[in-house]
Amino acid sequence: MIKVSEVVKEYPLKGGNFRALDHISFTLEKGERIALLGHNGSGKSTLIRLLGGTELPTSGVIDFNMRVSWPIGLADGLAGSLTGTDNIRFISRIHGVPFNKVYDFVADFSELGPFLYEPVRSYSAGMVAKLFFGLSLAIEFDCYLIDELFAVGDVRFQQKCRDELFGRNADKSFIIATHHAELAKEFCSKALVLKAGRGKVFSDVEVALEIYRDSASDKSGDQGKRFAQGARHEAHAR
Repeated sequence: MIKVSEVVKEYPLKGGNFRALDHISFTLEKGERIALLGHNGSGKSTLIRLLGGTELPTSGVIDFNMRVSWPIGLADGLAGSLTGTDNIRFISRIHGVPFNKVYDFVADFSELGPFLYEPVRSYSAGMVAKLFFGLSLAIEFDCYLIDELFAVGDVRFQQKCRDELFGRNADKSFIIATHHAELAKEFCSKALVLKAGRGKVFSDVEVALEIYRDSASDKSGDQGKRFAQGARHEAHAR
C-alpha cells in the first residue's frame, strides 16, 4: 500500500513561497489504479515526482509498502554523458538485475538500435523517452508512476507501451497523470482531481472526470464547493 498523508509541497519564490500541493491525502492498495486528473499547473507532475522520490515534500508523510518505479515520462535520472548501454548497465546494478536481461528487453522495446551506443545527450526527446520507458518496464515494480503515457513516441509506439503496461503488467498498481478521459475510464478504479494544488479522491471515475472538465471553466476558484457537489453525486450514484 502507498499512503499519502497531508502532503504539502512549496517552492521558494521572490516575495514568498509557491504552494504546488496543498494537504493532499489518499491511499493506493495493491493492484489498484488511480488517475491524477488536472489541468496544466494543477500539481500532477509535482505529486508524481514526490511519489518517485526525486523530490521531498515540504510537510506531510508518504508511506510505501510497495516497490515503486521512478516517474515514467519525466526522464529524470539518465546520465547524458553516458551511452544508452552504459545507462542500462548503471540501472541494472542499482536494482540488482542481470545486465543482459535488462539490455535485451530495452534494446527490443525501445527500437533505438545503434543509438544505444551513443551518448544520451545526443538523443532527441523522443529517443530519451523510449530509452527511459524501456528501462522502466525492464525492472519489475509493484507500482508504476506514469506522467502522460501518450507523450511517448509515435502512435504505434504509444500503443506498444499501452499493451506492455496494461497487458503484461495487468496485476500491478498504477498512478497515472493524464489528460485522457478514455485512459482513465478504461484502466483506473478511482481518480484524484487536482486544481491549484488542492485535491480530492473519487471512487467513481466518471464523476471525477465531470469535475475535472467543469474545473476548466470554473472562474470562481471555489473548488471546495465543486468537490462537495461531486462527492454528493458520487454517493447518490451508489
